[in-house]
Formats: sequence, C-alpha cells, structure tokens
Amino acid sequence: MKFGKLANIGNVDFKLPADAERNAAFFEKLEKSNEKATIYIGCTGWSMKEWIGKVYPPKTKTKDYLHHYSRQFNTIEFNTTHYRIPNFETVERWRIESADDFRFCPKIPQTVSHRNDLGLASGQLLAFCESIQQLEEKMGCCFMQLPPYFAPNRTEPLLQFIEKFPSHIPLAIEFRQEDWFKNDSLKSISGALGKKGMAIVITDVAGRRDVLHMEVMSETVMVRFVGNELHSTDFQRIDEWVARLKGWIDQGVKNIYFFCHEPDNVLAPDLCKYFFEKVSLLENVETRGPKFIEPNNGQLELF
Repeated sequence: MKFGKLANIGNVDFKLPADAERNAAFFEKLEKSNEKATIYIGCTGWSMKEWIGKVYPPKTKTKDYLHHYSRQFNTIEFNTTHYRIPNFETVERWRIESADDFRFCPKIPQTVSHRNDLGLASGQLLAFCESIQQLEEKMGCCFMQLPPYFAPNRTEPLLQFIEKFPSHIPLAIEFRQEDWFKNDSLKSISGALGKKGMAIVITDVAGRRDVLHMEVMSETVMVRFVGNELHSTDFQRIDEWVARLKGWIDQGVKNIYFFCHEPDNVLAPDLCKYFFEKVSLLENVETRGPKFIEPNNGQLELF
C-alpha cells in the first residue's frame, strides 16, 4: 500500500494515540458477555507465487491459491472487488473453495466509492450488494475506501449512502482526505454510522498518523496495519496494538479484522504470524493464523 508510505521512518512517532473521547460513551452502552471475541487476521490478496514453499505447499497451482490461503488465514482484505463486480458464479466459487470459518472483506467498487453520488443513481451499489451477498455465512465486513479528494463538504451524499446501504451487510468506511481529521469533522457522520452499526477503518501507516484516529463506534473494528519491511518498529507496534485490542475486547468489541501490509506484501504473512502468536495468548478470544511450512520436510502443518 503506497498511501502514507515514507522512505525514511527515523523521525516517526509510532506510539498509538489515546482512544477517541467518544469511545467511553459507546463502550458504556455495549452489552458485556462471556462470549468470545473473534480476531480475523489476513493479507490483501492470495495471488502471491513468492509464498509457495513457505505459506503454500511446494508446487501449488494458481487455481489452488484460495484453498490454501483460507486455511492459513481466516480473512482477506479483498481488493479484487474494487475493480469489478464479480458475477454470481465467481462469488459462489469463492464461498465453496474457502475454509468454513473464513470471512471475506470485499472492497466497495470504485464505480461506487469514486462517484459523486456514491453509486446510488447508477445501480452499481445494488449490483455489487446483490452479487457479494452470495458469500452468505462467509461475508465478513465490506469496506469503502473514499478517494483522497472526498472532503467533509460532501457529508450530505455520504449520509444518504449510509442510510441506503443494506443493513444486513456489515460495512466500514475509510477516510483519507486530511480535513476529516481536523476540527472533529468525523463527528458529523459518526452518529449515522453508529446507528447502522458501521465502523470507520483505522489505518496505522508511517506517513499519515492522522488516520490513526482510534475511534470505535461498532462491535466490529477494522485495522489496516502498514509495516516497513519487518523493521523492529513493526513488531513493537504490533505489541502495542495487541494491548489496545485487549482493552477494546474487554469493553465489548466482538469482531476485529486486522490486515497486515508490507512492501509488495511478500513479507505480510510474517507480520500476520507474529500478530497471531501474540493475540492467541489472550483470554476470551478465538483466532487463527498462519503456520509456515517447515523447510526440512516440505509439509504444511495447519492445525
């Protein structure tokens, strides 16, 4: 992910900011229970031939990537749908080939997110929802990445979109335009999002610390974590995230989607593995993460 990347991270303060002030009021309303929270861990795609022999078994064929990916990770930041709306047959194939506990997080098509009316008049939003709901029980949380020019002066069409988006499909929205993170501009839409159970994507990337807003307004949290070639700070940041997520889970958060990015994403599974090993030690949490192939025997141990 190029957004917010820096060539030199030496002067970046990677410490997580405090929770947003509104979190306390939201957590107070959340129903506490003994039900385990689920942490979903994934990358941004499965078509990585570089993972063969490490994440995928030796000689894995392209057609089998999803099968093996979904048995190593339990979710995916699914960027494919940003560029085209899949047909029903394709979605059905994804659903059948993936593991039983796997969850897809499809990205809203750019024919919706990058249009002035957010796809409401064109029928693109309806077409996408009708297609993607064929995932059925394997639907995770869709997310919409608004373009960098989508500023707070376009709040009204966004509110219309939030109102009309189908309530049976979970959704998180990612804001990139800087003005959303000034003068408490997110407050103008947080109430509408909260009523629909929608989330705001939290992005942890070196060059844009403002998008690390730490606002929780749903039982579902989506985090996009951008590492720096497994620099030591990547692991320090993960440790801090594990502690923060534990606090949110204790307050009633039920579903966490945590997506790891690295340059070219070749090393993303390494970051996922580290994160999995840390969160799997938490109490009252269900999760699943990668177990790499042992080089001495070439066999893939999944469980």
